[in-house]
Amino acid sequence: MEIKMKIKLSDHFTYGRLLRFCLPSVIMMVFTSIYGVVDGFFVSNFAGKVSFAAINLVMPFIMILGGLGFMIGAGGSALVARTLGEGDKKRASQYFSMLVYFTVICGIITTVIGIIFMRPIALILGATPAMLDDCVIYGRTVMAFNIAFMLQNVFQTFLTTAEKPKLGLMATLAAGITNMVLDAVFVGVFRWGVTGAAAATGISQCVGGILPLIYFARPNSSLLRLSLCRMDAGIIIKACTNGASELMTSISGSIVSILYNFQLLRFAGENGVAAYGVLMYVQFIFIAVFIGYNIGTAPVVGYNYGSGNNAELKNMLRKSLVVMGSAGAVMMVTAQALSYPLAGIFVGYDAQLLAMTHRAFGIFSLSFIIAGFNIFASSFFTALGNGAVSAGISLMRTLVFQMAAVLILPLILRIDGIWWATTAAELLALAVSAFFLIKKKNTYHYA
Repeated sequence: MEIKMKIKLSDHFTYGRLLRFCLPSVIMMVFTSIYGVVDGFFVSNFAGKVSFAAINLVMPFIMILGGLGFMIGAGGSALVARTLGEGDKKRASQYFSMLVYFTVICGIITTVIGIIFMRPIALILGATPAMLDDCVIYGRTVMAFNIAFMLQNVFQTFLTTAEKPKLGLMATLAAGITNMVLDAVFVGVFRWGVTGAAAATGISQCVGGILPLIYFARPNSSLLRLSLCRMDAGIIIKACTNGASELMTSISGSIVSILYNFQLLRFAGENGVAAYGVLMYVQFIFIAVFIGYNIGTAPVVGYNYGSGNNAELKNMLRKSLVVMGSAGAVMMVTAQALSYPLAGIFVGYDAQLLAMTHRAFGIFSLSFIIAGFNIFASSFFTALGNGAVSAGISLMRTLVFQMAAVLILPLILRIDGIWWATTAAELLALAVSAFFLIKKKNTYHYA
């Protein structure tokens, strides 16, 4: 009987109920990652490794601008979930509406910036003459759809807060299938190269961003609905501050990716950038499991914090740490076992590049067993409304430790040091996460 019942934010979560509630968000994020990976697969196999390296070189800049959607979604959903936990559904919908409209405004601004500055940015990122045109074409085409991309990122979190995670999954599946089909047609059949891949991605983002917008704009059975509202700078700032860790993760991750690409161009040339691109695509899929789980649990944490249910906060923390550890171990073993065939899917046409990517996979995959704990710790504090601690964990994990590792380790281990950098950074970040979880336990009463 429990399986057929609707799971609510106010429920007590067993492992089974927790996993069922989070599963749509996990699948949603995995599919979001997969249809991004499909671009890389088709470009690499049909346009070649230079074009593949080009889209990976410019991708960090695109993710920085699109990361605003993650910030608004994560910080805003925590605020909305807490307001729902306090019993004020009308005010929660007003906050939700305000943040959606703010996302559209940000999307317009970033689209203009991205299109205008794509060429100089590509040059700053180190694009070679052979890569430059592909970088600019791919970047400008994707940026034309940035409003939809940001809305998709926002709604991925808000649909869970509205107790409609399955609807979020359906929208993401529709977007993913759209991207895969269009990639096959535009790149595989029409041979439009990076232009086709970018167009396929952009159109699929419209599916993922516009469908939920239509749902919330109409009368619906969820906890939230779009409505006319007065913009409140204080609420917007509060939501953005609370979600700063997600933006920081996007920005710092992109900055680190740029640094990785600089180091790889220095040690291995375009082959190194292409190999790193394969690692990033696979990491997107694996890390998406952790992110999807946290999208599912964050509203539950925020709701119970708002309602003062300390016992359920403790329950969520304990169970989530077990889930993160178990999932991380499975991912590490899976990545180790599948490293060669996964590398072959992308770069099997080049023996030297395949060998480099395979070796990199074996080293890089060790980070998966640790990453989940750090991602959860950051998300947990965002859901509790402590954006400063959440941002601190993200900043140390994705920027400070990563930059230090990728600059220092290659001096000792050469190119292998670049592949070891992520695991070293995750280990250092784990100590930071543990420190804050222990230090703040009496403040939030989760232990």
